Amino acid sequence: MQSFEMSEFQERIQRTKRRMEAEGLEVLLITDPANMNYLSGYDGWSFYVDQMVVVIIDEEHPLWIGRKMDANGAKATTWLYRENIISYTDDYVHSDVKHPMDFVADILRQIGQGNRVIGVEMGAYYFSALAFEHLKKGLPNAVWKNATLLVNHVRMIKSDQEIAYIRNAARLVEGGMTKAIQSIAEGVRECDVVGDIYQSLIRGTPEFGGDYPAIVPMLPSGENTCTPHLTWTDKKYRDKDLVIIELAGCYKRYHCPMARTVSIGPQEDRVNDIASVVVEGLNEALAFAKPGVTCEEVEEVWRRTIAKYGVIKDSRIGYSMGLNYPPDWGEHTASIRQGDRTVLKPNMAFHMIPGIWYDDFGIEISESFYVTNSGIEVLANMPRKLITATNLFAMDNDVV
Repeated sequence: MQSFEMSEFQERIQRTKRRMEAEGLEVLLITDPANMNYLSGYDGWSFYVDQMVVVIIDEEHPLWIGRKMDANGAKATTWLYRENIISYTDDYVHSDVKHPMDFVADILRQIGQGNRVIGVEMGAYYFSALAFEHLKKGLPNAVWKNATLLVNHVRMIKSDQEIAYIRNAARLVEGGMTKAIQSIAEGVRECDVVGDIYQSLIRGTPEFGGDYPAIVPMLPSGENTCTPHLTWTDKKYRDKDLVIIELAGCYKRYHCPMARTVSIGPQEDRVNDIASVVVEGLNEALAFAKPGVTCEEVEEVWRRTIAKYGVIKDSRIGYSMGLNYPPDWGEHTASIRQGDRTVLKPNMAFHMIPGIWYDDFGIEISESFYVTNSGIEVLANMPRKLITATNLFAMDNDVV
């Protein structure tokens, strides 16, 4: 079930250890499920209980520590030695008298790691304050450091195999977005459109199927397009509704997000004008992006382009992305915004989503891309404009 060659996992471990050395870390406790997957291959819906991968600076192989019923999943999906897969019994789960991190602390003491400098992902979604308190109590002689984004930064530059998986995800998002646009019409329920989206994303293509994306489809419509992060209801679409669709294809946990805005019938000039501004700014920023420029320089091109029309956007217009689990497909490292001096390098991947939201409507049109040796490659192929049910594939000069 492993998605990569052993040599790739080993190279990831070595890059992680070099960062650990730079940070003065001797032990790294990884609880972010994407980082666990990246270093070990572990892939299971078990992140609702405490689990981790442990990287020890002077040990060749990591440890996986998790719930007993998930240990066979670790054996099935990871490259680790069987003796490095360690599990706790079920009486630790959701107990008010003991905690899985008590077990983890015992294991670390037993293998001589109780007095070392230990990094933990303090900002990870599935690492709780309670978990950290139990670790500190169980390992009173350890020195603790925050290592929240250490592995995330290692993940930023993808291998060619990772890029190939993201390309597969791009084919999936093309299918899901096409199905969404074809399904939206006056009188159709939002939930029925999402049902069609999921069927397409998961069924995939004749060559490969899809995985569950880290974020559910976002589908605000009508007046709710003024905000980006609403999902769906069972209400029916009305004539002249705008519908924002943001979703991602996912293949072997690698994502390719995309957003488009659909109009049910004609819109007033103000809406059409803002859509044109968003597309022009997106096109200019994509044309500028290449190796050697910084995230803030890319954002500046977008900002100067939309400023010609008196439009202002005060939030970021993109972020690095790729491998992930719920609740987010972003990597939490580089953002395309003012002040971010991250330099674009080959095989980095980004979702550029320069949405504009007003109090009464919004427009989202986005692209995912990866950085090549000489420029960028936009990953998915979909008309880049405000779309109506009848003009999805009416190509024009603004479509790339």
